Amino acid sequence: MAEIRIVEVTDLPSFELLPPCADERFDHRTCDYWEDADRGSKLYRPAWLTAQERQAPARPQLAGNPFAPPVHAAEPNPFAPAPRTAPPDAIADDDLFATPLENPFTPTAQRERPLREGVPRKLALLDRGRGIFGSYAKVLLADGEAAAYCQFGPLSAYPRAIRLRDLYPQLPDAPLPAVISCISTTAAARRRGFARQLVDAVCDDLGQRGFAAVEAYPDLTRDEDETSAGRPIFWHALGFLTAVDDERFPVMRREL
Repeated sequence: MAEIRIVEVTDLPSFELLPPCADERFDHRTCDYWEDADRGSKLYRPAWLTAQERQAPARPQLAGNPFAPPVHAAEPNPFAPAPRTAPPDAIADDDLFATPLENPFTPTAQRERPLREGVPRKLALLDRGRGIFGSYAKVLLADGEAAAYCQFGPLSAYPRAIRLRDLYPQLPDAPLPAVISCISTTAAARRRGFARQLVDAVCDDLGQRGFAAVEAYPDLTRDEDETSAGRPIFWHALGFLTAVDDERFPVMRREL
């Protein structure tokens, strides 16, 4: 039996574990199909694998510009309040006017900033929920080799899922579900139960994050290797029900 380890995609080393798609035209590392409802693509795009650095816009030089406003020395504001002074009998060692009072309601927890600069574009997309939701992807390793990949997150993170869900007003509006947008196994690791193990782990994680339900949206108009959300029979084996029975775009739902 293979040794299984599930890794959250939270940084560049874990991002580099993403396995290849079964269809070589596609690539998990450059896919924005679910993040972009109109122009998203699953295709392999090598340029996306290069870390992109943000360049700050160049500031215009004002020196020698006849249209630049003149620089004046700061003038006193006659409407500014006068500085407060301590009363004559104030205690020098306990200067209340110099020491700001502590606010007991000031939040102490610091949210982690998402990765944006110096990383591949897809990693920035997967990491944008850092500090609020958490990671958006997991990789299953079998004997140290990446065998399966799963992408998920809140519904708000995936505009294409929102657009598809809007087709079915019978779906519940509250509480909104989490979404599993992609579940994939490498061609060499097929039919070994890795995808099911990974989805089970993702569902457990989503339940701990406070979600009451999770949905997936198979595309039955495409070949199995071209779709990113499996087939209904796969989801049924994991306790999902067919919330919308459609011959093209069914909706699979599981209460957590």
